[in-house]
Amino acid sequence: MKNHITKIVTFAILITTLISCKVSKDIETPKDAFPENFRNASVSSDTTSIADVEWKNFFTEKDIIKLIDSAVARNNDLQIAEKNIEIAQYRFTQSKWGNVPQVNLFVNASTSNPSDNSFTGLNLNQAIGAKHIDDYSAGASLSWEADIWGKIRNQKKGAYAGYLQSEEVKKALQTNIVANVSRGYYNLLMLDAQLDIARQNLRLNDSTTNIIKLKYDAGQVTNLAIQQSEAQKLNSAQLIPLLEQNIAIQENALSVLTGSFPNSKQRSVRLSALEVKNNTAIGVPSTLVSRRPDVKSAELALKAANANVGITKADLYPALRITAQGGVNSFETSNWFNIPASLFGTVAGGLTQPLLNNKRVRTQYNIAVAEREKAVLAFRQSVLVAVSEVSDALVKVEKLQQQETFLKEKVKTLQQAIKNANLLFKNGMAEYLEVLTAQANLLQSELELADIKRQQLTANTDLYRALGGGWK
Repeated sequence: MKNHITKIVTFAILITTLISCKVSKDIETPKDAFPENFRNASVSSDTTSIADVEWKNFFTEKDIIKLIDSAVARNNDLQIAEKNIEIAQYRFTQSKWGNVPQVNLFVNASTSNPSDNSFTGLNLNQAIGAKHIDDYSAGASLSWEADIWGKIRNQKKGAYAGYLQSEEVKKALQTNIVANVSRGYYNLLMLDAQLDIARQNLRLNDSTTNIIKLKYDAGQVTNLAIQQSEAQKLNSAQLIPLLEQNIAIQENALSVLTGSFPNSKQRSVRLSALEVKNNTAIGVPSTLVSRRPDVKSAELALKAANANVGITKADLYPALRITAQGGVNSFETSNWFNIPASLFGTVAGGLTQPLLNNKRVRTQYNIAVAEREKAVLAFRQSVLVAVSEVSDALVKVEKLQQQETFLKEKVKTLQQAIKNANLLFKNGMAEYLEVLTAQANLLQSELELADIKRQQLTANTDLYRALGGGWK
């Protein structure tokens, strides 16, 4: 018996050594998926990027850091992603046991009552003088499949890629959360600034209305002037509750991101006090695969697809399985553990080749190949989106700065125009409509200027996120 076992094991090792090879060739990440440089960026071979900066160093406002800290620690979506990583890690650990033989202990007891007219029943009665036979067994069974075609190896590769992919999904989620928190905070500062502008404009409208009333009493203007001035004042007053409503809604949105119930958010700085950074270090497009979690995730999806092709291809070839069983067996309980008389053992090994289900297995292989081709296209698409987002952010940073320059000059001109209009109106050298028009234009321009500042801050955040920053 020992010789038989030795022959089977030797045969398995020989087959595994000589035949073991890769039955499918992996597809590499396409190198031509990346452009040489980003649009709207100067040509540079410098690989340094603002995405390498940790978010605690990229954002300098203490209120933003406090909000992001809370979001990273308490956001429910991030905690779900953590659990997905944990599950993927368990699956990868489980896949490591694919090459380990499966061993089971067993204890069996059975009784058989054949018919008296059956061949077994007649022989049983003659042999032992009984109408039934019992059987008692105890022992261990072993089953092992040789990884001839790399099937188990590919299963481990696929599980490992899935584990790494779950980590990248969490990183991508965190980059979005960090960006959304900062956008929400900058939006709050803009709404605060616009609320101050609306209140200041309301006071200015009050002053203008009082002057028009004095002129009305002097018979210099009609009642229509008072009505139009009152209407413009109400227009400014209407903005105040609208802005207060938007502030509360934005604070509630930030509360959801930070995993807390709706409450007010601390702002210890004004929008005008924030400096818009000039982030020029962006690196080259090919570094996105190491910095952007979604691009890295798409690359890992391709690796998992490669592994699945290897698994389904291996199913087309013969599988070598070795089974063994041994223990004690007896048809009487009194002799069940009588050693060595009750000892038994069996060893078997063989190659199994799919025949009738070959078409189904081949279809699974063809599906896996098509899924791999999809993974390549998905990777290319992820790169296209990433490069496009970086280019969008770059042009926003540049053009918003130009818009702010023009808008600041416009606000300055309108502020002077209001002073002149009020002076001329008091001296009877300008119509009241000129004063009201100047005030309305100034209100709109100041609101736009606050929004432009918010857009600039957000564009810098978008550039940071688009380059893959925010998860470190």
